Amino acid sequence: MDLSPAVATALSLAIGYLFGSIPFGLLITRRAGTADLRSIGSGNIGATNVLRTGRKGLAAATLVGDMLKGTAAVLLARYLFGDDAAIAAGLGAFLGHILPVWLKFKGGKGVATYIGVLLGLWWPAALIFCAVWLAIAAITRYSSLAALIASAVIPPLLLWLQYLPLATLFAVLSAILWFKHRANIRRLMDGSEGKIGAKT
Repeated sequence: MDLSPAVATALSLAIGYLFGSIPFGLLITRRAGTADLRSIGSGNIGATNVLRTGRKGLAAATLVGDMLKGTAAVLLARYLFGDDAAIAAGLGAFLGHILPVWLKFKGGKGVATYIGVLLGLWWPAALIFCAVWLAIAAITRYSSLAALIASAVIPPLLLWLQYLPLATLFAVLSAILWFKHRANIRRLMDGSEGKIGAKT
């Protein structure tokens, strides 16, 4: 489309936000007849909290949905407006997930959507994120710690590879992700953080 860069960026942010704000965890668990996800465990709408219901299939579906909405937003914006717009859509998708208007701006913590945005913008970095996450999660069984470490790896990696716009985007997303995990960080420090697979 022949639009000014400012208009393309604004539209891409909006597209990303709308995609990102789809609360797959809540929709999937409600469809399956479980209790309101926001009343379970951490109250989060993401895959880790869905796993606390004991329904691994629902957790997997949530993970895939929350990832692919970020990927879809990025790919659509790139197709319509180009690479710079795709970066804006990635930011919008992440913000939509953590601040969905439909849920009074109380969303998830953004890990799956972060991966999905990475997948759409530069897929090798998404594989690296997942490899780091899996390694840390396997060793510690802390999903939050795995996400924190993996998200800390990505911006310097992108900077080292001289992907400066992506490094800037993911530095911002990682900072927000860490902020959203501040309660998890406190629990990790005092030893009360829940481990993967534990029911609450």
